Amino acid sequence: MLESLNPQPQDKILALIAMFRDDPRTDKIDLGVGVYKDATGLTPVMRAVKAAEKKLWEVETTKTYTGLAGEPAYNAAMVGLILGEGFSDRAASVATPGGTGAIRQALELIRMAAPKAKVWMSNPTWPNHPSIVKYLGMPAAEYRYFDAATRGVDFAGLMADLDGVAAGDAVLLHGCCHNPTGANLSQDQWDQVIALLQRKGAVPLVDLAYQGFGDGLDADAEATRKVAAAFPEVLIAASCSKNFGIYRERTGILIALTSPDRKAVVQGNLNFLNRQNYSFPPDHGARLVTMILEDPALTADWKAELEEVRQNMLSLRKQLADELRRATNSDRFDFVADHRGMFSRLGLTEEQVVTLREKHGIYMVGDSRINIAGLNAGTVPVLAAAIAQVAG
Repeated sequence: MLESLNPQPQDKILALIAMFRDDPRTDKIDLGVGVYKDATGLTPVMRAVKAAEKKLWEVETTKTYTGLAGEPAYNAAMVGLILGEGFSDRAASVATPGGTGAIRQALELIRMAAPKAKVWMSNPTWPNHPSIVKYLGMPAAEYRYFDAATRGVDFAGLMADLDGVAAGDAVLLHGCCHNPTGANLSQDQWDQVIALLQRKGAVPLVDLAYQGFGDGLDADAEATRKVAAAFPEVLIAASCSKNFGIYRERTGILIALTSPDRKAVVQGNLNFLNRQNYSFPPDHGARLVTMILEDPALTADWKAELEEVRQNMLSLRKQLADELRRATNSDRFDFVADHRGMFSRLGLTEEQVVTLREKHGIYMVGDSRINIAGLNAGTVPVLAAAIAQVAG
């Protein structure tokens, strides 16, 4: 049986990680892997997480299974963090292994409820989105998103493409900090997208992986909350990997908003999907998140450190935009300061990206997506000088 298997294409980012690891140069710079790093290159454990883990070690009395949907306290805390007040009577939810698990369960739910529904995704989007859709054999379509000339949102193209959405189709939207571009819709543009999708009878699927990394916890959730209030059915896949820094704990949630009288049925189907895929979700990270969000002192410390992380990335963005302006004697890269989140797509060619890697030891994804958090005050000028050299 196994001899009939064919090799699978290697994940480009994982391949880049391996190339960086094997590079013997000591001055190499990793801007490929999508994790937050501090100025020393470390992905730190947040203070509130450390405190919660210490407390958990002292009070935890069992390692038995949690429920199929995860712990109710975690789900309630996350629904509150993402949506605020007023949605509990509509919100069915399940804990998932990270944001990827939430996306997978959301797509499984769509396929089970409406096998012919088409999934619309931005072009570009996080590569795992189309990969999972394709693996599940679901109908798919793209809508334009990124303007290669302005490095902003191609809003006219986006609206024109989404005009082709059919009733019952699912439209995947990035709630904030668009990955891989860093270019976000304005709130006015969100209002126009919502009005269009309402008219079309679409079902929004919001991927919220970076809440707190852009303009702040509530500001980053504003668009998601607008969508939640505007549609009778909404799916929201969220991750705690970034804003709590618990990447390896694989902590996420899928929220399915529906009518109060359908909530129990939807919840039962979410539980069923969890049972089929992994039975009980992991609990360690979810319990830490719950402890932090239920303790005012831990919540305050977590928010303070998250704000430090956000401000650090904003500072690096401004520094890089300023350095690139000086190095290139142009405003060509000013957009870097306007983007939000961990990522920006610089608009370099694949050949230029290869040159940066081979001649300068600077690693980024082939489409020139960089992880801003992979920089520090000392490496920003190095990157700017190298970009100016290869970009002419």
